[in-house]
Amino acid sequence: MQGFDIDVRNRVTALVKAILDQNSVSAGFDADSRLVDVGLTSMDMVSLMLAVEAEFDFTIPQDQITPDNFQSVATLERMIAGQIRAQQAA
Repeated sequence: MQGFDIDVRNRVTALVKAILDQNSVSAGFDADSRLVDVGLTSMDMVSLMLAVEAEFDFTIPQDQITPDNFQSVATLERMIAGQIRAQQAA
């Protein structure tokens, strides 16, 4: 299961880096860094939400689109892993 979590984290990190690169922001960050502190705007968060849905091939449920879930790579990772596990259990 740890490999699964690392894969999710790497994929989310790549999505965040792509948005930062697109905005010419060269901020370093780790899994617990607040995304707004590294340079993501509210519009970037919308782009990130859409990118997550495309990358992981699911629609984020409305009740999961919260500031808490989009605070950092780690919070996104937990939300995504929960959604994937729920889909697999269904």
